[in-house]
Formats: sequence, structure tokens, C-alpha cells
Amino acid sequence: MSQAHVPQEIESYILPNGLTLVAERMDWVESAAFTLLLPAGCGYDPPERAGLANLVCEMVQRGAGDKDSRAYVEALDRLGVDRSASVSQSHTSFAAAMLAENLQPTLAMYADLLRCPHLPEDQLDDSKQVCYQEIQAFEDDLAQRTMQRLRHQSYGEPWGRSPHGERETVAAVSLDDVHTFVTNSYLPERVILSVAGNFRWSELRNYVTEIFGDWPTRARSPLAESPPSGGYWHIEHESSQTHIGVSYPSVPYRHPDYFQARGAVGVLSDGMSSRLFTEVRERRGLCYTVFASYHSLPERGRVMCYAGTSTDRAQETLDVMVAELRKIAEGIDPDELRRLQARVKSALIMQQESSTARSGAMAGDWYHLGRVRTMDEIRRTINGLSCDSINRYLAEHPPDDFVVVTLGAEPLEVKLAVS
Repeated sequence: MSQAHVPQEIESYILPNGLTLVAERMDWVESAAFTLLLPAGCGYDPPERAGLANLVCEMVQRGAGDKDSRAYVEALDRLGVDRSASVSQSHTSFAAAMLAENLQPTLAMYADLLRCPHLPEDQLDDSKQVCYQEIQAFEDDLAQRTMQRLRHQSYGEPWGRSPHGERETVAAVSLDDVHTFVTNSYLPERVILSVAGNFRWSELRNYVTEIFGDWPTRARSPLAESPPSGGYWHIEHESSQTHIGVSYPSVPYRHPDYFQARGAVGVLSDGMSSRLFTEVRERRGLCYTVFASYHSLPERGRVMCYAGTSTDRAQETLDVMVAELRKIAEGIDPDELRRLQARVKSALIMQQESSTARSGAMAGDWYHLGRVRTMDEIRRTINGLSCDSINRYLAEHPPDDFVVVTLGAEPLEVKLAVS
């Protein structure tokens, strides 16, 4: 039996304290991987302490349980753990991959990280230095700055917030602020622990219950939201290049038409045969890079587009880019559909061969859907896409109500591109 047709074993269990364990057994691999989604993103930062969640993410990794900072890192290295951590608007995320035989001891170390981090005072300044470096790297990356501003103009607060904060707000963070954030946000309710790889479900469920089951919880403070400002925003920056960001509304990931929406974005931007790449870069030679990507919050989604070009070609690049976005509403053709389906199926096969990729995908599914889509379900849906179904979606949801952000020496004329 080929791996593509191995029946999937997806299990889930919600602990009394609100932590959800979701797992898929992949007995053809020798690895295991997990993703921890903790509702402690930068959306919970006080405005005067922007960047706090990101700093806390750095601090909690500097010793936990019975291990100081150095011993903690060395223990993970001895277990051969490939790991990462990141902060988004909604979550602080920890991901780890290891040999399957090391899954339980690695989970135990992350339980200590979440439940009893040391938060050493003598390493607060070093942690801030790491955050300052990230802020500087962000400031130097003009494309990233453009897209961050685009998210803020498109989503408002806190969903468009940068996790990095500002140097001044990070500098103002005290150790008390760090402890308060951990106390108020590092809680089990709505935590998602997603595991993929070679393990036994009953053993995993019992072990996760053992190490997380008595983690006490309490009510979280709700996120304060403000509406987006939309429109056009220009960031003045002396440069021979101009960076352009354009977004428009789409359906959220949980919407029944998600795959139709994602298919349309794939035609726009998946691969060197995509419309944006072909028309804006190859045929007209207007820019050095251009793409569109799909992004979703729980209740709303958007398509985010970017182009980097020279200042003298910036206006034409924006005009042609928006024209191509509008043109997609006229529909796609069978060749574009076939290329799209082939690329998505290839991605599915590669994901099925990676415990790391699968654990991340399952965590995202559970966050948005409260369940996990199986590979077979996704495959059937992709096979069921048709030009008629995508074109019907596009006719009902044509790209419009654009938000535009530019970064460069001069602002551009947005004409009819802005709502």
C-alpha cells in the first residue's frame, strides 16, 4: 500500500483544563514532531509594552524546571531536537521534531517551559538584545516593513500588530512585566498541542495528561480590537526602489468556499506560470519580484500581494498589478486549473512525508476549524475543483476594496485601486 493511501489515524482529546491534544499516527516514519499553540501572542501586549510577548518567548527558553538556561539547551541538543519558536498576533508557538523514541522526554521539557520557566533576571538584558536585533532586522527589511504596514491597514488592532514592538517599548519592559504576562497568558485553556509521527495514541494521551493535566487555569483577558483604517498609506524612504503592498478581502479558512478562494490565489501566484509572475515580471519586466498569498484570521481572510520594483517603474507596476487582480474575476481556464491541482497535490504528498509539516497543519486546522481535515478529504476537495466552481466564486467575490501601502521616495497615484 502506498503512503498516499494509508488510512489516517487522527485522534483528539481535550483535558479538563482546556488544553487540546490532537494527534496523527504516521507509522512509516521514525520521527515525531509537535506544535504547541499558546494563546499568548502580541495581541495581548499592552500598547506601552509592545514586543512583550516576543521578549517573554525568548525568556521562557532560558531555563525551566530543574534545568538552568545552559542545561536546558544542552538537554534538548542531547535529544536531537530540531526546534523553533515564534510569536504571531494570536499565539506564541513552539515547534519541535525529534526521533520518535525521544518524544516523551522532549514533551516533558516543554511542559516545564510553559509551566515553570525560570525567567532569570540576569538574562533579561541579553533577551532584550535579541529582540533589538530582530527589530533592527525588521527595520532593514523594507519588503517586510511594507507588508507589516499592509496588515495593519487591512486588519487594525491587534490583528495587524507587529510582534517585534519598538526599541523604546521593549526597553521599558521590566521583569515584573514578564512575570505578569506569563501569569496571565501562559495558561492551558485553548492551548493546542498537535503531534504527528510514530507513537502509540493511548501512551501519548496518558503521558500528556500526566504532564499537563494538573496545570491550573483561569479566565483570560479578552483582546481589545479596533477597526482597520484601510485606504492608502505611504512610508517615505529615500531609495531607488519602491515596495508595493496590495490587499483585498477574501473568505476565512473555515468558509465553505475557502478552497475556491485559495485556488484563485494559486492561479495568480503559485509558480512561474502564474498570472502575476508572467504578466508583471516576465512580459512587462516591471519588477524583480511579485506574488500574492492567502491569509486568514478566524472570522475573515484577505489576499496579500507584494511587488518590489524601481522607483521609475513603480506607478506602472501598481497599475498593472491591480489590473491583473481585477482581471482574475473574469475567470480561469482549464490549463491553469490543472497546474494548480498538480501543485497542491505535490504539496500534500510532501506534507504527508514530514511529521513536522503535518503537526503544524493539524494545529492550524484545529485553531480555525475545531477539527482536522484528513489528507483524503483535502485530496477529494482539490479533485472536485473545477473552472466553473472557481469562476462562480470569483464572480461572487471579485477582487475589490483594495488597501494599498507603498514604501519609497515618492507616493503613488492609487486611482481606483483604493476603497
